[in-house]
Amino acid sequence: MRSVGANARRKEGPEKVGGTAQYIDDYDIPGALFGVSVRSQVPAGRIKAVHFDPAFPWQECVVADARDIPGQNVVRLLGDDQPLLADGVIRHPFEPVLLVAHPDRATAWRALKHVRLEVEPEEPVFTMEDSLAKKRVIWGEDNVFKTITIKKGDCAAALAAAPVVVEGTYSVPHQEQAYIENQGMAAWFEGETLVVMGSLQCPYYVHKALQPIFALPPEKVRVLHCVTGGGFGGKEEYPNMLGGHAALLALKAKRPVKMIYDRLEDMLATTKRHPAVVRHRTGLTKDGRLLAQEIDIVMDGGAYMTLSPVVLSRGILHATGPYECPAVSVTARAVATNTPPNGAFRGFGAPQTLFAIEMHWEKIAAVLKKDSLELRRANAVKIGSVLATGQVLKESVSAAEVLEKTVKRVGWDKTKKAHARWNADAKKPTLRGLGLALVHHGAGFTGNGEDYLKSRAGVAVDRAGRVRVLAGSTEMGQGATSTLAQIVADALELPYDAVSVERPDTAKVPDSGPTVASRTTMVVGGLLRRAALDLKTALEAGGKLRGPAAFKAAAKRLCGTAPERRFLADYHRAAGSSFDDKNYVGDAYGCYGYAACAVELEVDKATYEVKLLRVVTAQDVGKAVNPGVVEGQIVGGSVQALGWALLENCVYKDGALQNPRLTDYVIPTALDVPDIDVIVVENPYSNGPFGAKGVGEMPMDVPGPAVAAALLAATGVLFTFLPILPERIQEALCSQEAA
Repeated sequence: MRSVGANARRKEGPEKVGGTAQYIDDYDIPGALFGVSVRSQVPAGRIKAVHFDPAFPWQECVVADARDIPGQNVVRLLGDDQPLLADGVIRHPFEPVLLVAHPDRATAWRALKHVRLEVEPEEPVFTMEDSLAKKRVIWGEDNVFKTITIKKGDCAAALAAAPVVVEGTYSVPHQEQAYIENQGMAAWFEGETLVVMGSLQCPYYVHKALQPIFALPPEKVRVLHCVTGGGFGGKEEYPNMLGGHAALLALKAKRPVKMIYDRLEDMLATTKRHPAVVRHRTGLTKDGRLLAQEIDIVMDGGAYMTLSPVVLSRGILHATGPYECPAVSVTARAVATNTPPNGAFRGFGAPQTLFAIEMHWEKIAAVLKKDSLELRRANAVKIGSVLATGQVLKESVSAAEVLEKTVKRVGWDKTKKAHARWNADAKKPTLRGLGLALVHHGAGFTGNGEDYLKSRAGVAVDRAGRVRVLAGSTEMGQGATSTLAQIVADALELPYDAVSVERPDTAKVPDSGPTVASRTTMVVGGLLRRAALDLKTALEAGGKLRGPAAFKAAAKRLCGTAPERRFLADYHRAAGSSFDDKNYVGDAYGCYGYAACAVELEVDKATYEVKLLRVVTAQDVGKAVNPGVVEGQIVGGSVQALGWALLENCVYKDGALQNPRLTDYVIPTALDVPDIDVIVVENPYSNGPFGAKGVGEMPMDVPGPAVAAALLAATGVLFTFLPILPERIQEALCSQEAA
């Protein structure tokens, strides 16, 4: 009967496989108009006038601008600096200025060609360097959204005394989430209540964002989740904007409005991964033990703050890697540029800084003439290690285990020797290399984030003994619905099929926090397990439950005359854990997951194309509630990371993406990657449900640096950036030959 640890059938699987699942654009909403956005074409300027072509039938349309907003013109999030619609000032290309709705979708799209914005251009700021230099101040007093520092020991003194000091600079680019379903939302009013439905990750984010825009109390806003075709962070905060747009048109039209982006608009206008530049200065002993880490991080937030401060927070907390160092000094800044705002993306700042530290180990290994594997072995954290924030690792520390399992599976020494023989043969058409990376990833919100969320989740039982999961956590392909049902089923000692999951709807489920940060299984699953155990205790007040009939009888007795009973659990921080948000001291996360990855590849000597031969990864998830789901997450995240490393190239000009189509923004397919060899490690976490930790983001952290390390082994070139395209390999090798 036990569900946890079994490959239970996905709850939403039959509908998706059978084609009956309803995504937002599948809903035929009676009387609905179709909405589109009129966007700026310049990166910075002031709107002088809006010209409407008199030849177009505007009388058939509904047009809304900032003047139609009944409340505040703001997309509420962290800084409340982003307007729902530009009101006189343009701060990035494709910023929304006007909204148009028409009963016919094609006519609505055609309307965009008949509106012209007259804008007086201003000097834009496109790069992090120009932003920090205050070429023009475009945000606040210095263009800096957020600055965070972490200090441990006397880093300056330790660097001055270190026998070896190694410096390096590493950079990573934008990345497009490339979810299969584009952004889409619909809105209408039911009396005085605003109802918004769409493809989204965080119903209560949208719920909170809409209240100030429409000057409505919480009980007058309702948000429903549709079947969602992928998110990867791209549907964390952006639906706040799109939901507001659809709702504003619905308010003015007094009819429902649906807004669905095409791929072009989605890629041009919505958030991407934050680009970053990370500088390392590291002090070591001659045998490679860490003495000091001085790190500087700069991330490009784009034109508005969005989630940049918390992306920066996770980035800085992972910047030192899963290694113990006695003296640390890290500074991190997120800056403004006149480019579309960047936001959440799987990994949320950690992949950027982990790429840098892992590549820096490769540089250190070259300076010391040592194997980077041995350096990682010597410095990796273990039970009792103290991180840069002063957090002492007390349990579930698997850095060494995932490293050794990966190295053993890939045959590290044997494979490297085989590559040396291969590369020594000038007749071979390719060069081969093997690379390695080791990472950690904090599960749940950073620092006191979970305390601020005050998450609540629960279960309901009706008179017939039917059990439902009540949570705002959304299913977007990652298997959350099934995993949460398995946790509740085991807590109640019920069959998996006896537990259903309520559709996320702010009128029906409590706010269990956003579906982000690798927190759903660990945090929300933990709340649900507690609530289920409370329900079980109440049911057993009349005696031990023995079988389905006894369960139903107990449920009927418990409900009495009520149709159902609900049991809710609230989040509480683990005893003995604390974090100082101001000084970044203390327990940044309840626990960490650990992952290692080895990549074997070859480079064509004529075309410089890279072929992946083998990818092996070991990842500690605490407990695999559903092993199939966990493996799917690891494989999917690994493929996404391999794309970021080798294929995905966001090309920008004048602040605008130049390749906003999946024909020229290339993402990996099944033909681009080998079967990924996954080793699931289970080192239980005492505060996770059945020992589970997070898994969703960690697979994104580790393949990128492993690929770059493998290319170093193959070519002798240390690539300090991503993506590593064939033309960049050619340039590096030709420069090497010329030297």
